[in-house]
Amino acid sequence: MTAWTGLENIGKPKAGETVVVSGAAGATGSVVGQIAKNRGARVVGIAGSDEKCKWLKEELGFDAALNYKSPTFKDDFVAATPDHIDVYWDNVGGEILDLALIRAGFHSRFVMCGAISGYNSPGKQSKGIRNLFNVVAQRIHMEGFIVFDFAEDYPRARQELANWLAEGKLKREETIVKGGLEQAEHAIIHLFEGKNIGKLLVEIKSPDEVRGAKL
Repeated sequence: MTAWTGLENIGKPKAGETVVVSGAAGATGSVVGQIAKNRGARVVGIAGSDEKCKWLKEELGFDAALNYKSPTFKDDFVAATPDHIDVYWDNVGGEILDLALIRAGFHSRFVMCGAISGYNSPGKQSKGIRNLFNVVAQRIHMEGFIVFDFAEDYPRARQELANWLAEGKLKREETIVKGGLEQAEHAIIHLFEGKNIGKLLVEIKSPDEVRGAKL
């Protein structure tokens, strides 16, 4: 729902445009990229491992996927956006956002969904955004949102997402942490460390246990 409403109301990707998604292998980012592809856009995903990048390209159909931990990441970013960025979906903030501002096209749209790079760094001084003036120079539309802002769109979103799932045009992945609720505190750390692909879930009780209890 977050992916659909943010793209529909702020990103507004058009066929042939370049859409760049940070945190692209997560629950929201992976759906954002697929929706943009279904809209006819060229999609570049940014993730934190070669495994995730391979998944984005081979399983989800992204046109390019970049590992931000690679020593050549900045050069790779430039090479992957030869016509600059039309839509940037930001899940991470920080240095990747700063780099995206440099590559922003004229009248590009920046969908500000999250900034996870700075969520879990107590006592660590965050770096400021140095290229913010590009918002002026490139006439960038930059807007933050919460999914509840577009609650009136939920029925339309559910219908289109359900159709894509049924047609195989939208795929999902889940990383499930087993061991019950006591594993939740460890699972949240996995989220900040980027250990999940797709949605990160904690299994409270296994389906077999539930079925056995009913019997």
